[in-house]
Amino acid sequence: MQKDVLINAGAGEIRVAVVEDGRLQDLMIERTIGLDDGPRRKTDGRSGHSIIGNIMLGRVQRVLPGMQAAFVDVGLERAGFLGAREARCLADLPGYDEERTPKISECVHEGEEILVQVVKDPIGDKGARLSANITIPGRLAVLVPNTPGVALSRRIEEDGERDRMLALGEQMIAEGGDRLVPGAGYILRTAAIEATIADLKEDAERLAEAWRPVLARRQQARAPATLYHDLDPVERTMRDTVRSHTSRVVVDDAAAYEAARAYCRRAMPEAEDKVELFTGPGALFDAIEDEIAQLTVPKVPLPSGGWITVEGTEALTAVDVNSGSFTASTGLEETSLRVNLEAADEIGRQVRLRGIGGLIVVDFIHLGQAANIEKVLDTLAESLSKDHTPTQISPMSEFGLVEITRKRVRDPLVKLMSECCRSCNGHGRKRTKESVALEIIRSIEQAAAAAPGKPIAVRASAEVVRWLDDHGEEIRNALARRGATRVAFEANDAFAREGFDVTTL
Repeated sequence: MQKDVLINAGAGEIRVAVVEDGRLQDLMIERTIGLDDGPRRKTDGRSGHSIIGNIMLGRVQRVLPGMQAAFVDVGLERAGFLGAREARCLADLPGYDEERTPKISECVHEGEEILVQVVKDPIGDKGARLSANITIPGRLAVLVPNTPGVALSRRIEEDGERDRMLALGEQMIAEGGDRLVPGAGYILRTAAIEATIADLKEDAERLAEAWRPVLARRQQARAPATLYHDLDPVERTMRDTVRSHTSRVVVDDAAAYEAARAYCRRAMPEAEDKVELFTGPGALFDAIEDEIAQLTVPKVPLPSGGWITVEGTEALTAVDVNSGSFTASTGLEETSLRVNLEAADEIGRQVRLRGIGGLIVVDFIHLGQAANIEKVLDTLAESLSKDHTPTQISPMSEFGLVEITRKRVRDPLVKLMSECCRSCNGHGRKRTKESVALEIIRSIEQAAAAAPGKPIAVRASAEVVRWLDDHGEEIRNALARRGATRVAFEANDAFAREGFDVTTL
């Protein structure tokens, strides 16, 4: 299997695509424009800026016993939410049982300064979800400063392998000595399966080097303050996505390419030779741009001629399976089975690509035979098993409904790229000004690569040009680093929001 990781490090956003055998399987988009607009804007986690993994010194604003939760000011637009379960490591109770969730009032008090970590970005009108159980992920292990012992990734399932890995982790702690964090615990990741004890100790030492400055800053800081930022998107991709079976990592920006190779030299030298710099022809994402654009469209075609429709609401995401004009010659049951199997295989992929979280309800075509229902559920489970985000599947109801829950950590792609619209030909959503502006920036980069040194003129709608002007210095500096040194923006009433023209003069 050919598995490629493509990193498009543009002037306004970083996009990471995982392509297996020529088919898009995963997508991550993180926007970089607007990160210097002030202390609260810089880390607010909105508009595509992720703050998951950041460690912050916060101050407890309110303790709500009725909700078993507290609101904590961590310097964002809205206070973060800390549940009792995520705060229980702060409880200092005689005979404390980790299986019991203490009362929130036993964990935190109003006005108290506490160290917390963002585990879920702000979504909609909700603030960030926080945890007091701090973790710092490495390439092979995750450091858990507040919880001693060794645990394993849930993806390591075979009993013999789990026993071997647990013993290896205990050996790592015993031999690490003062170079490791005293009293800390570790979660061994799936990447550690092929690691030696020397590899594990080296990774744990790097984690200790990352944790000690957090403790030092904690002594000097006053809440609210951010004490630790997770790796940037390029390094995070190398750490979390690139594995031994990855064929190559292709990066289209020289600085990002060097950052990826530098991370490899520090943490995963065996992968450095897999990193390649893309130099054309065309753009790195040319083959998948159309598919990415379709990820905000509800209808997804299936090979047989049927389709699934993906529609989101505040409460849940509904997925409807439709056979269309397809009819199997052997009868209705065979028709329903084939379409359902295709849908089950595609649903896991679409959920990953679209970043859908929360409750997902799938309305499959009715099946009469229990064996066929089992086949569909097995296919759905296999499709969802490729997801790094935890998911759960319910049995199929008598009405053909299957419920899926997927941990919600960020806004779905449709909310990142579009917004509600009442006058857009019945689609209900239209692209945001930011999404159109970032497409313009990508077009400028391509024009500059095709005609180095020549001036570029951009005409677009007034609202999009205003957005570009609001971030003018940042955008121009980023474009200049990519060879577009002379760019002029012109507002033109002839263009609707999604229309624009980029011309080389």
